[in-house]
Amino acid sequence: MAAGFAIGRRACIAGRLIPKRQQPYPDGNLSSVKNMSLENNLTLNILKKAEDGGYGVVAQTCYDANMAVALVRAAERNKSPAILQLFPVTLAAGGGPLLQYCLDVAHNASVPISVHLDHATDPEHLELSIGLAEKGIKFDSIMVDASHADTDEENIAIAVPYIKRCRAAGVATEVELGRLEGGEAGLREITGAMLTDPANAEEFMKATGADILAPSYGNLHGSYKFIGGPKYKLEILKDLQKRFRGRIPYLCAHGTDELPDSLFQDLVKAGVSKFNINSWARDPYIETLGKELSAGTPFPDASEKAIEAFAQVCDHMMGLLGSKGKAA
Repeated sequence: MAAGFAIGRRACIAGRLIPKRQQPYPDGNLSSVKNMSLENNLTLNILKKAEDGGYGVVAQTCYDANMAVALVRAAERNKSPAILQLFPVTLAAGGGPLLQYCLDVAHNASVPISVHLDHATDPEHLELSIGLAEKGIKFDSIMVDASHADTDEENIAIAVPYIKRCRAAGVATEVELGRLEGGEAGLREITGAMLTDPANAEEFMKATGADILAPSYGNLHGSYKFIGGPKYKLEILKDLQKRFRGRIPYLCAHGTDELPDSLFQDLVKAGVSKFNINSWARDPYIETLGKELSAGTPFPDASEKAIEAFAQVCDHMMGLLGSKGKAA
């Protein structure tokens, strides 16, 4: 990971910063966004197109600069929109230079790619990301994750001050209603799952002012093998789809490790627009890089093979979720 951060810093500090390209969806009309600073928000425009078109968008976690390059490569060759995600631990290690690198790589692609901070839970990570946004180095969207709170009211109380600052800076926000169990590399371990009650979602979203909802419907972070496979309650998603289709919030699926292709497609049909993807692409990247280096492959060649392994998984996911060709 450290090598990837170094690549990101060199690219930002020594490299030429290319001006951001024009927003890709000039026809986007987010009438439900009351703050005009979010009208052209890239993440929201991408998700609006996805919901209207009935497809899902890959929101791929990237741990280093090479993974960011791989995601952009896949999105461009598939003519697909995408979302480049960072975990807070990655942002903390790379800081503003790494974020600027990711913004440049994503925003100057030939297809719409936004940059999102996933699971910002700890105050120091929220302060870092929002502080950077207030200085002009901003994520397109941030997940303000207060799902560790004991009640919905506490969740709202924790999240709202950060969401207000995000909105003022033009950054869209994602929140979690209920609680997902489990953990992933770079995330804290969470216990005590709580399913989302769709009847509470309207009031919760209105109270938070957030734009994207991550519901809990039997999904979890990490492996499902310890519970005998995924046991999703799709009726929760279908209820949310009926309540919110055509307006904010957009629905996001967390905990997609080990899912069969058919379940991804069921989630799209149930109204999910944003799909958080992590280990599907991360693990082949790590395995390929380690194998090639162990075999004596020069580092640049080994890195290229690892990048392509990562990109090929993104290729598959973009085809599976139906986003391939949607940015043509």
